[in-house]
Amino acid sequence: MKTVVLKFGGRSVATAQDFSEIANWIVARKKEFERVIIVISAMGNTTDELIRLAKEVHPEPPRREYDMLLTVGERISIALLAMALSAKNQEAISFTGSQTGIITCNRHSEARVIDVKPHRLISHLDAGRVVIVAGFQGVSREGEITTLGRGGSDTTAVALGVALNAVHVEFFKDVDGVYDSDPKCNSSAKWIPELTYEEALQIASQGRFILQTRSIELAKKNSIPLMIQTFKKENSNISWIRQLEFPRSQICHYE
Repeated sequence: MKTVVLKFGGRSVATAQDFSEIANWIVARKKEFERVIIVISAMGNTTDELIRLAKEVHPEPPRREYDMLLTVGERISIALLAMALSAKNQEAISFTGSQTGIITCNRHSEARVIDVKPHRLISHLDAGRVVIVAGFQGVSREGEITTLGRGGSDTTAVALGVALNAVHVEFFKDVDGVYDSDPKCNSSAKWIPELTYEEALQIASQGRFILQTRSIELAKKNSIPLMIQTFKKENSNISWIRQLEFPRSQICHYE
């Protein structure tokens, strides 16, 4: 069954109305793919507000409790998106990172993905439901909630794409595709329609945040194509990160 993973960042769901807008994207993809998985971040500045709140209570909060707090933001997003899809008569179900089976090391705030066991997702996907997963979070083998660091939802999306043998992973951002410089600051920035993993990593090493570096490295290990486009409009520029000459492995490689 054709599978796709769509990842939406916090800027795509800054308001309640935004959930209805991205639900339209998802319903459209459901017509193209039999199995659709969504990874979503916390709304707008929610994570920053939670960090601020934590620091008000404790200047150096315990890492375990810090992770417990920060994962709340994504839980809000997944539930609201499931509701938005239900309003459009599309069955959907939400899962936290731990419910999804994203297994990490036990390093709080900077956990690495060591395995993905998406058993709970498969029956819902095969029944035609859209599955919505909270990005940025997982669970250690000891059963502790963990977070994956800044941009960790990108790695969540790629890890699920690897585990579920997705055709590709789509990232919806506030810019349409990848450019040779920041298009928000440079009106003459040149759009780059296709990059290799190495080229994308080189841009990331220069301090330009395309995707979390770890997500690109994970995609490279498993030869899974990445698509970057904007959530703001259809028929916009799209950039691909891929190397088609590398065959997909039957073995899943994580971090």
